[in-house]
Amino acid sequence: MRAPSEAVLVLQDGRTFRGQAYGAIGETVGEAVFCTAMTGYQETLTDPSYRRQVVVMTSPHIGNTGINDEDGESRQVWVAGFVVRDPARVPSSWRSRRTLGEELQTQGVVGISGVDTRALTRHLRERGSMCVGISSTSTDADALLAKVRQAPPMAGADLVDEVTTPHAYVVPAVGQRLFTVAAIDLGIKAMTPTLLAERGIEVHVLPATSTIEDVLSVEPDGVFFSNGPGDPATAMHPTELLRQVLARRIPYFGICFGNQILGRALGLGTYKLKYGHRGINQPVKDLTTGKVEVTSHNHGFAVAWPGREHGHSAIETEFGRAVVTHVCLNDDVVEGLALLDAPAFSVQYHPEAASGPHDAAYLFDRFIQVMEAERDA
Repeated sequence: MRAPSEAVLVLQDGRTFRGQAYGAIGETVGEAVFCTAMTGYQETLTDPSYRRQVVVMTSPHIGNTGINDEDGESRQVWVAGFVVRDPARVPSSWRSRRTLGEELQTQGVVGISGVDTRALTRHLRERGSMCVGISSTSTDADALLAKVRQAPPMAGADLVDEVTTPHAYVVPAVGQRLFTVAAIDLGIKAMTPTLLAERGIEVHVLPATSTIEDVLSVEPDGVFFSNGPGDPATAMHPTELLRQVLARRIPYFGICFGNQILGRALGLGTYKLKYGHRGINQPVKDLTTGKVEVTSHNHGFAVAWPGREHGHSAIETEFGRAVVTHVCLNDDVVEGLALLDAPAFSVQYHPEAASGPHDAAYLFDRFIQVMEAERDA
């Protein structure tokens, strides 16, 4: 067997790691982030929210179940680069069709293995997410560092148009159709419309550029905004579209980017987290029930709540009173919002949990309850 090529990883602050090429041979630059999931790397790789990010897997052994043809969350791998410590030499799963390394190579994703990912993760936790470069065509760390320092930061990045669907499509309801939902694709994961459809919802997935006329044309009982990449402060069109949805009292449910867009539509700010939440083991408390959930996350930005020094009491907005419904127990980051005087709510994490725990699946049922209440009003 041919020995793998050498590769080098250089962070924006000059910290350098050396290892072996993994995946495609080449050079890449992006924002370095770490994911604490011990499983589900295929879903992570195909999550559009990771656009222009180099993902460091904290679990040391990656690739042991290979790649199958069923678990992808979108049409392609979106990560800008992939960093692992010990890639599996031979996948062990009856569903595997190819190795992870082969998939990365086929899709042109530059990666590096043999890296001390524990040290790299601790560095990012202490210094914060930053730009990084990986090269398996040259091991000149200084030359790569120069390119890394010229790369644009994630703050201010407008990436939604790069990942949204180019054409509208329909995911039919399973069994009897109970509701119709217009889902705005800001970087949607396939499991989301699947779970909605399983609950009797016909899902019309629409491009991020859709207008209020496009939304109304499907005669929706509710509107859904998906997860997605980039800085929510740049999402001017989706924010204005949501404001028009709220003004018409159409029931709304948003996740991840959709939570940040709701915050901005209500007049709240958003800010970049030091290193974000990425993984499938984040504890979140539902303030409406007192229940603690273990949840799946992938976000580097969060909603700024104006009254945090006074707790999470309701604030007045153009669309009525708004409250915080969920918080992260690790750092008190806002993880959910709701309007008290209008049918709208959102969460910052991923209740579709692909992959991850299913503690938050009830939120899809809550969306149905909101639509039922508005229809019966």
